[in-house]
Amino acid sequence: MSNEHSWALSMHQIESCSCSHGCGCQFAGFPTSVNGGCDAILGWQVIKGHFNELDLSGLKAVFVAMWPKAMHDGEGKGALFIDRAASEEQVTALATIFSGQAGGMPVEAIATLFSEFEGPIISDIAMDPQDHTSTVSIAGILETGQAPHINPVTGEENKVHITFPEGGFMWNDGFAGKTTTLKVEHGNLAFNYSDTFAAKAIVNWPT
Repeated sequence: MSNEHSWALSMHQIESCSCSHGCGCQFAGFPTSVNGGCDAILGWQVIKGHFNELDLSGLKAVFVAMWPKAMHDGEGKGALFIDRAASEEQVTALATIFSGQAGGMPVEAIATLFSEFEGPIISDIAMDPQDHTSTVSIAGILETGQAPHINPVTGEENKVHITFPEGGFMWNDGFAGKTTTLKVEHGNLAFNYSDTFAAKAIVNWPT
């Protein structure tokens, strides 16, 4: 991988996948989904970031992926959407970073896990990053929403965190909850779930 570029991204990450609550991939590396694979939508809103001297703060992107088995087994198909507010130069910068061409983890590892990939696709992205109630949508293409778990005894919200004290693959400390919706319909990418794993975290890449 090239290391000729300097980049850093501090972002809201809104993560929703087809795993059951807790997501086995976060612990032992294998999905706990109904079909044994990993279908996911990740939304990112850059809090502060740069690619070389180019400011990327405030930009939004969405990543969709479908892996037939565990993520690390590869053979996935995916797509990257970038918000229309980004300039042509910023789109190129984000695409270079997220495709792993600029090096740095976790993107340079994720980039090796696909046999099919489309993008960047310029779209109007709606995103609302909240601790437990985040939403991401692109009209007519995809939608995901998150909610906290509810204690069945007290009826109160269970505010759950997952923490990786020595650093996680993508994030170190995330609010964990469930999806209210998780669906996409775009070319070969199609799924529709609810009440599956959801997390919201601040990520600081490269890790």
